[in-house]
Amino acid sequence: MTSTVPAVGTRTAHGSALQAVLLDMDGTLVDTEGFWWDAEVAVFAELGHTLDASWRHVVVGGPMSRSAGFLIEATGADITLAELTVLLNDGFERRISQSLPLMPGAARLLAELAAHDVPTALVSASHRRIIDRILHSLGPRNFRLTVAGDEVPRTKPHPDPYLIAAAGLGAEPDRCAVVEDTATGVAAAEAAGCQVVAVPSVAPIEPARRRTVVSSLEHVNLPFLHGLMTA
Repeated sequence: MTSTVPAVGTRTAHGSALQAVLLDMDGTLVDTEGFWWDAEVAVFAELGHTLDASWRHVVVGGPMSRSAGFLIEATGADITLAELTVLLNDGFERRISQSLPLMPGAARLLAELAAHDVPTALVSASHRRIIDRILHSLGPRNFRLTVAGDEVPRTKPHPDPYLIAAAGLGAEPDRCAVVEDTATGVAAAEAAGCQVVAVPSVAPIEPARRRTVVSSLEHVNLPFLHGLMTA
């Protein structure tokens, strides 16, 4: 799956100032944040270590290098970051091959954006191998662009992934609506200058300037996203 697309027009349906919608993947469109934690627990159990449940809030939503590095340091496990990354990706892939539940409202929102020809990108800290597996369920046709965590110099919480996605869609960052579920992703989107919709999955997220918090994607539709740009 390519991560670059030709530039598109800067106006969407109804002449709105909304130019593009950029969506996180894990915990936002697919209910997989728990799968990552399960994979981490299982891998470290094989290594002879038990993970503290409080660490889940530390590792959620971050890049693999940060999450895996934290767990190695916290447990003292005798494993390299590269070795652990392979084991975690393998464990996660086994879980999504058995079940891949979408978040409530995700399928409807993607269909609505596609029906109105809104430029849409999938922006994830997950690696390309994981994104391409999950795209089979989300529908690659729903995204003009996908950005993987192992394809950018700096991934979330840095703004790079969202700046790359906006540029790839020919959109201005401040005219992009980003949908995220974690503080790490929200920080990346806000650093890029985007308007953020936070749908918290594991840890609470507070409202702030240019940040709207909702309890579910079922509250997010195209008129809602247009409204963010004119509020």
